[in-house]
Amino acid sequence: MTRNPKIVLNKPIVMVGLMGAGKTSVGRALARSLGIDFVDSDCEIETAAGASVVDIFSMYGEQEFRRAEKSVIERLLVAKPRVKVISTGEGAFITPAVREMVLRDAISIWLKADLDLLVKRTNFRNTRPQLLNNDSRVILSQLIKERYETYAMANIMVETHDESLRKTLNAVLRALAQYQNSHSETKNNEQEHAKQKG
Repeated sequence: MTRNPKIVLNKPIVMVGLMGAGKTSVGRALARSLGIDFVDSDCEIETAAGASVVDIFSMYGEQEFRRAEKSVIERLLVAKPRVKVISTGEGAFITPAVREMVLRDAISIWLKADLDLLVKRTNFRNTRPQLLNNDSRVILSQLIKERYETYAMANIMVETHDESLRKTLNAVLRALAQYQNSHSETKNNEQEHAKQKG
């Protein structure tokens, strides 16, 4: 049960999208609004490894990081309390095995942001391996081309803009309520159809 009477959850919410889209800040605010736990998968990976994401990439490579990421997300999806908000790194949902787990066991929300906003929000960060010593606009533009089609497989898409956190949060809450309503109606229709066939 959540604090919002319009939203009743029985599975985790997973935030997906590129770096700078707002997965952590919006995810944390969403969890607070619903009265449920928030967890950041990158922080969990860092705690388990005893090293930062940047250091894991540089010392062990991306393949080893993705293996650790899959293991952590798999654990978070079933760990109690099961109903929670999980913020994931930008590459997590791109990994087929992780995406399959998320689509099966959670409600996924893609925060879609345009290039200018992503560049503005990531320009002064040194925590993203892909952006270190690179032109962030070029890298982010390439990631948009490569990944937005896959992110679009998420259950819910919310476009984010250069606006207040409250405004983005309200958009996410509306989209989540609409998603639940539509799925509730579909389920009721299926049950009614099954009764008629029986």
